[in-house]
Amino acid sequence: MIEVTKINGKKILVNHDLFEIVEETPDTVITLTTGKKLIVKESRQEIKNLVKLYRKDIFAD
Repeated sequence: MIEVTKINGKKILVNHDLFEIVEETPDTVITLTTGKKLIVKESRQEIKNLVKLYRKDIFAD
């Protein structure tokens, strides 16, 4: 799971395995496989980096 910040400033943990689409429109919108959409403060590139870091950490053990 990665931590992202909702537009209201609240931090949440999201299961990145449920990401279907991450797009900037100009806000960053994460669409989950369930159809739910999350608008977050992090950029698309920041989300990509968070997922990479998380996976690197998991597979390093």
